[in-house]
Amino acid sequence: MPESPIPAAASVAPSTVRPRFLRRPLVLWGGFALVHAVLIGLNLSGVGWPLGDVERVYLGWAEGTVSGAVRLGIDTDFVYPILALAPILASLAFGAPLYALTWLGLVTVLNGVAFGVLTGRRPGRAAAGAAWWWLGFLLLLGPVALARIDSVTAPLVILGLLWLRTRPFWGAVLLSVATWVKVWPVAAIVALVVASRRRWQVLAAFAGTSALIIVVALTMGSGLTILSFVTEQTNRGIQIEAPVADWWLWQSALGIPGTLVYYDQQILTYQVIGTGTELAIAVMTPLLVLCVAAVLALGWRAQRRGASVDRLFPPLLLALVLTLIVVNKVGSPQFMTWLAAPLILGLVSSPRSWWRPALVALVMAALTQVVYPYFYDGLLATTPAMVLILTVRNLLEVVLLGWMAVRLWRLGSQPVGPGAQSQVAPDAGLYRSILKE
Repeated sequence: MPESPIPAAASVAPSTVRPRFLRRPLVLWGGFALVHAVLIGLNLSGVGWPLGDVERVYLGWAEGTVSGAVRLGIDTDFVYPILALAPILASLAFGAPLYALTWLGLVTVLNGVAFGVLTGRRPGRAAAGAAWWWLGFLLLLGPVALARIDSVTAPLVILGLLWLRTRPFWGAVLLSVATWVKVWPVAAIVALVVASRRRWQVLAAFAGTSALIIVVALTMGSGLTILSFVTEQTNRGIQIEAPVADWWLWQSALGIPGTLVYYDQQILTYQVIGTGTELAIAVMTPLLVLCVAAVLALGWRAQRRGASVDRLFPPLLLALVLTLIVVNKVGSPQFMTWLAAPLILGLVSSPRSWWRPALVALVMAALTQVVYPYFYDGLLATTPAMVLILTVRNLLEVVLLGWMAVRLWRLGSQPVGPGAQSQVAPDAGLYRSILKE
């Protein structure tokens, strides 16, 4: 029976968006324009320097590449996969003085494309509800929602997931391309491989796309430098926003000597050092691999027990994304943008079972904006109030991860047999896609 993670009849699914005017395209696009206008304004003139990475780092990379002074990912190590240079260079189209504004415009256009595909011409309740949730999430997350390379990958992944139901090949290709902009979208590829019986098509799309990118880089003389983003990440210290850093932040906040927050000039991030941090740095990457393997084992168990891809794929994807955030020595406020795609997928597929996790994510987004950019100086000074806010945000990440793990366990605990097919959403499987069984 064909299956798709995004039901074709999602327009009739239950949703909290009941007033018809909230489903009108003009109202939806008005909300989109207003939210993005606010976020652009906050980036250009708000408190703090949310455009710091864009104006200080990305612009420098772009100018260095255009001038020929450096070839990131080719003959110079690069912290991101090589396709990250595409939006970084594209934002230089109107010159350095307009670089930040061009970047914000580019991200807004990408969000608009994903938003348009999500809502369509006549959005149903579920699609409209997911669209309004996304706008609220962006607004609560604040300026960082537009001002990082993650802001480019988020709409690409949303679009790729939406395309899986109608353009399955191109959906898988787009997810692969997004992975070569920043690594986290690989979670969607891996989740598809586990959840779908047509995993070989997914792997073929990913391998083919990756091979093309690597071959082009090799012809330019990259050698193994094309994979430098892997070693650049593994050599990093404990970033202060990472959940594991809370232990040392609280020691500093409580006045216990031996902990220091410092700025890493090479990685360009604030990190924490203290008793035990070297051990944590050595342990976190192997622990991340083990935790990812555990989540995949839960997904595989559910798939083998007969869980439909419609019900398995969204929680598996969110669990993998949260694992990459929670069990990581690297942590940044923009990581919250990763949550949008799996939650939109869940809200479109089954609004009733996903509105609570979506509300938790809204709280996480709001807490993130409080910390960055408005009171980031307080966090750097490890004031107890800011450390508490960050800790609550990080605990909610753990709670949401545990929530998804329980869902996966329950999916794998359902009996196999004819009765299990009744668990499949009644509108599932109406699309011919790469995911069909």
